[in-house]
Amino acid sequence: YELNVHHNDKELELLGSGILKREIMKNCGYSDNGETHLAWAFGIGLERIAMKFFEVPDIRLFWSEDPRFIQQFEQNGIETRFEPYSKFPPCYKDISFWVPEKYHDNDFYEMVREVGGDLVESVEVVDQFYHPKKKCTSMCYRINYRCMDRNLTNAEINELQEEVIEQVVNKLGCELRDGSKV
Repeated sequence: YELNVHHNDKELELLGSGILKREIMKNCGYSDNGETHLAWAFGIGLERIAMKFFEVPDIRLFWSEDPRFIQQFEQNGIETRFEPYSKFPPCYKDISFWVPEKYHDNDFYEMVREVGGDLVESVEVVDQFYHPKKKCTSMCYRINYRCMDRNLTNAEINELQEEVIEQVVNKLGCELRDGSKV
């Protein structure tokens, strides 16, 4: 037996049930010694309900251990709607530089987003270091580049990273950690 509902002009199975086959009962230790043993099994399609409720396109995502899927549902509550993410591999690039006194992280994040646009998946602080002799702070960031519909080439990523480096020096007034000039 099944319980189906119609949702957006499609049929959706929410409940399935039935009597277990005798072979399954035998495998569970119930022998066929003249006694009749019957068992009934049913399943509720919670994943299918959640698919519709949260607009998740593929039921297999519920079994995923990908943090990009799991984190979407950790704190956002019932209003959460699934945000698709790329299935293509990421490319991480780190950048380290000495920051001026009036430096703000948000300026760097904004500049990276301006340069990389939708190809920037995330930017995070990897390390922060205060040099007591130089009396200045060094920041190291990791930029994660990823495209939603294709693999990025090394040439594309390197070009973006070079533009980020140039703007770190020229726009934000920072000095690269390796001491090189742009």
